[in-house]
Amino acid sequence: MNSGPEKFVLRTTLTSPFGFKARMAIDVLGLTDRVTVAHADVTDDRDSLRQQNPLGKIPCLVRADGTSVFDSGVILEFLQEAAGTDCLLPLSGPQRIPKFTLVRLIDGIIDAGALIIYETRFHAPESQSQGWLDYQRGKISRALAALEVTTLDPHQTDAVAIGLACALEFLDRRKAVDWRAVCPQLVNWYAAFTAHEPAFARTRPPAA
Repeated sequence: MNSGPEKFVLRTTLTSPFGFKARMAIDVLGLTDRVTVAHADVTDDRDSLRQQNPLGKIPCLVRADGTSVFDSGVILEFLQEAAGTDCLLPLSGPQRIPKFTLVRLIDGIIDAGALIIYETRFHAPESQSQGWLDYQRGKISRALAALEVTTLDPHQTDAVAIGLACALEFLDRRKAVDWRAVCPQLVNWYAAFTAHEPAFARTRPPAA
């Protein structure tokens, strides 16, 4: 008996920028009826997340057979295959590696922003490493500078656009760096993309 298309569970939080990336992709791909979003607590050693992803990180996509797909970049590729498309990232051809490189560059912005937050949240001011914070902010600044001079179409929704929108929303929400003052092209792209792509508003993290 045909039970229909496979369904999945996305373990994440609504505030995770990488979880936001996966949730927006699910919406864009028209898979909302096939994916259930289930809260995960990365700090709770009793949470099944640590069995689903040995690294204990989110997002983690759990398949019907109990196997898992992670991290967010792999999840996006898996989901577009499940949707029967390659609209997020080409499967092959000359555009695949340049786009994938931009995807990873943008992921690095989120990673560095998260490290800044962890340093300031978990260490008292006198114990914080200014050198470490400067190093992470330098990563973000250099990545944003590279993206500022990259031609990006705000009317195209792919893995690059989804990741960049999530990264910029994260920087705004967490106040990791003041990117708007130095990246006018990205400010314009972000405004145009978020106005054009309704999945952004539908899946946006709640305000802090």
